[in-house]
Amino acid sequence: MILSWISLSLLAVAPVFGHPGASPLEHAHKAHAPLPDTWYHPRDHPIHGLFRRQAGIPTDGQTYPQVGSPTWAAAYPSSTPDANAMPQEWKDALNAAVQAGKIPNIPPTSDPNNGNPVYPQGFDPLSPQVCSATYKCRLTGDIWDAPDGVIGVSFDDGPLPVSTSDALYTFLQQNNLKVTHFFIGVNIVNNAKEFLTAFNMQDDISVHTWTHPHMTTLSNEDVVAQLAWTMEIIHNSTGGRVPRYWRPPYGDTDIRVSAIAKEVLGLTTVIWNQDTEDWSVGQPGGATAASVNTNIQKWLTGPKSPGLIMLEHELSNFTVQAFIANFPLIAANNWKPVSVAQLDGTNTPYQNSQGTTGAVTPADILANVGNASSGSAAPGNSSSTSTSSTGTPSSTSHSSTPTNSSSSSGLQTRRPRTTRSRAGPRMALTRCHL
Repeated sequence: MILSWISLSLLAVAPVFGHPGASPLEHAHKAHAPLPDTWYHPRDHPIHGLFRRQAGIPTDGQTYPQVGSPTWAAAYPSSTPDANAMPQEWKDALNAAVQAGKIPNIPPTSDPNNGNPVYPQGFDPLSPQVCSATYKCRLTGDIWDAPDGVIGVSFDDGPLPVSTSDALYTFLQQNNLKVTHFFIGVNIVNNAKEFLTAFNMQDDISVHTWTHPHMTTLSNEDVVAQLAWTMEIIHNSTGGRVPRYWRPPYGDTDIRVSAIAKEVLGLTTVIWNQDTEDWSVGQPGGATAASVNTNIQKWLTGPKSPGLIMLEHELSNFTVQAFIANFPLIAANNWKPVSVAQLDGTNTPYQNSQGTTGAVTPADILANVGNASSGSAAPGNSSSTSTSSTGTPSSTSHSSTPTNSSSSSGLQTRRPRTTRSRAGPRMALTRCHL
């Protein structure tokens, strides 16, 4: 059951979603434990029912509309998704996870002007009950670091028009480098050609939400809508592949949001351990081109433990050129560059397909991932916790609605340090950060 939305052809100007202006922010992180060895969802996991739709490909017995066609674009929201209108099976999966006690009962944050998300009184963002990534609290199961000597290469906020994304894609192909793209749903609708280029060159396609909001400010239902619609368009545009990874805009997630991503949609959360701040160049109070390059060079010539996951963007000519200009330092300093999906050695960017070219098959094996209807525990949502503190917050927020759920999780904490502002209208060009 796919909802009918206003056709893209009716839009006079295609919005681009991504990073707004923001003040710079430092990210210090601890080494993260190795990732699990197996990643498939069992056949009865809710994710498989969520993404069986009317369209399809030979591998799953369905035929999908041509990517980029008006019919294809009309199937998706043109802006912020209406959670009330999302498919009933998505709502049912969320309700089942809540009723099974898999979704913690953490209220959404509020968004003060030019500040970080603020939790209601009595909810400490660094406590095991909240564990906000904005405040540098690490949930067990979320990915922050690469293995020693390895750099996990990824780019946020695409796909964008030819002048930005295509220059990056050409360089990646010339250097035979596979990376992970954390794509924004609305940007996929508006830049179908660039989306197909990234997929056809066998890069990993992952989730960066539909319109790049601060996720902790959203209700449970809105969190599902932001993630599921992005998964839906990726699924229906890649031959039925279900993404395995997502990155929260602004790094803004907590135990509730990460639990929804994992328990309802099977997504693993990816953050980073170094922020290039490339997204803020040209913004009031933002980084300078010189400081971005200096930081990248410092990290690439510095210690290799833990490995690097740098926050970088296919957001502008500058962000792309900053990566290209510093790329020789990766080989010169004996780093091993891989995509996020290759960090654990399995190369499984999708939940139901091995690699980027393997056949799309039902998932039969589940490791460390909870089934919302079965009561098994997911990583980052178990009852065990561990904490350490010191650090700085990393984002801002948007609107909120209370939620009903409960649970706790394993974590590591670091205290927040600076604030970051968030951008204006959602229909504005989506060039985001985080």
